[in-house]
Amino acid sequence: MEDISVGFIGGGRVTGIILAGWKRGGQMPGRVVVSETDPAALAVLKERFPEIEAAGDDPTVPASADIVVLALHPPAIGAVLQAITPALRGGAMLVSLAPKWRIGAIAAVLGAARPVVRMIPNAPSVVGMGYNPFACSPGLRPEECERFVRLFAPLGETVETDEEKLEAYALLTAMGPTYFWFQWYELLDLADSFGLSPEEARTGLFAMVAGALRTMTDAGLSPAQVMDLVPVHPIAGGEEEIRRLYRENLRDLYQKLAG
Repeated sequence: MEDISVGFIGGGRVTGIILAGWKRGGQMPGRVVVSETDPAALAVLKERFPEIEAAGDDPTVPASADIVVLALHPPAIGAVLQAITPALRGGAMLVSLAPKWRIGAIAAVLGAARPVVRMIPNAPSVVGMGYNPFACSPGLRPEECERFVRLFAPLGETVETDEEKLEAYALLTAMGPTYFWFQWYELLDLADSFGLSPEEARTGLFAMVAGALRTMTDAGLSPAQVMDLVPVHPIAGGEEEIRRLYRENLRDLYQKLAG
């Protein structure tokens, strides 16, 4: 990785995911500084990644980096932006990982023209298989966009999109794994009880999921035709309840994020 400094304000899950993706890909930036209000969380992160610099709970320390990443929940963004604005160096790029806070609102708090990027990170970035949509502030120079893409490329796909679509991606790609992981782990447990070894079960599950998704996209069949390829549907009785949970919970959450 090029000799670049990256400052994280917030040392929680998403910071750990990004650092793990960089480290796995052998692309850790030259200098990484992290601030976090929870000392225990920061200590855990420092233990996992000894190469990072721990800045305690002072956000102005990572704010002096070349690229400053806001890894915070939306309610904390406003106060932190006000606190770090004097510490931001000229030309530094601000990357926000939070939903709700639009680029225009961030720029208004900063009070000056500055490159701002919003990205919705995806948990599989931890193994370099993420799908991380991003949107840039108007007027971002091509070389600035290229630098951002190079930095996050080890995490997987980094795809530019319209800012208005980021909240939809938050529900589809960022939260998407949570809709399925518990089911897949349940399948692995059941496969074990049926006599498959852990390796056999994992291999079979991976192939099944990849093949099922490829069938949806490449078979040239309608949704009804795809779902009719297998004649037996063991959990058909619960399918409508699952659909109801998707529609009610995700629509409500989208309205809150996009509101």
